[in-house]
Amino acid sequence: MLLVVDVGNTNITFGVYDKKELVTTFRMMSKQPRTSDEYGISLRELLRLNHIEKKDIEGTIIASVVPGVMHSLTGALVRYIGTTPVIVGPGVKTGIRITSDNPREIGPDRIVDVVAAYELYGGPVLVLDFGTATTYDLVTEDGCFGVGITAPGIRISAKALWEDTAKLPEIEIKKPDSILAKETITSMQAGLVYGQIGQTEYIIRQVMKETGYENLKVVATGGLGRIIADATDMIQIYDRNLTLEGLRIIYEKNTGRKS
Repeated sequence: MLLVVDVGNTNITFGVYDKKELVTTFRMMSKQPRTSDEYGISLRELLRLNHIEKKDIEGTIIASVVPGVMHSLTGALVRYIGTTPVIVGPGVKTGIRITSDNPREIGPDRIVDVVAAYELYGGPVLVLDFGTATTYDLVTEDGCFGVGITAPGIRISAKALWEDTAKLPEIEIKKPDSILAKETITSMQAGLVYGQIGQTEYIIRQVMKETGYENLKVVATGGLGRIIADATDMIQIYDRNLTLEGLRIIYEKNTGRKS
């Protein structure tokens, strides 16, 4: 089995693959400092609760946008799982040609997402990840990735509303039935969600206009991506496990492991 690890700004998401089948996922908070022992003990217990033994894990791979956790997390995988992880970064085979001005500035999570979208759905493809930030990344028909747009995520915008204004409360992020809100909570929900829908549709249209890609596929992922994908016909595919799939694909490209 393969253990894939996506270290994001909010959560660390773990997935376990048996060949191409994703058999389980679980999460930890990434902002809570942990030693390698704490990571290792928690990870082994989470695997056990999901009926997976340490000996079942044959390989691991990590993509991380939080450098501060890497020493402890990598040490935990080596000591408690018995594997040295592949770490997504410069020198790792992806099957995608990065054509941006400074490839080293591109986050590993974005690379993993575009690899998965291109391998699974083909190009040209625009990949939307509704995470802590909302990102829009373009892969051409021949597998080149050099264009990306970054915007504040929905949660960042929501947090700014209730932390930086004295009278606005913390709210659940969901799409209200109507944009014509008549009280504070639904007015905030309407602004956040309908605003994100409007931003999303405009950016997709502008990318299509400037590239001339009339056949552009649009694939979304990320925690709040389902809300937006369900509200617009400009997103064709919502794949909640896109990042985990990308990690699996990159691991196979770098180790020769066959699914």
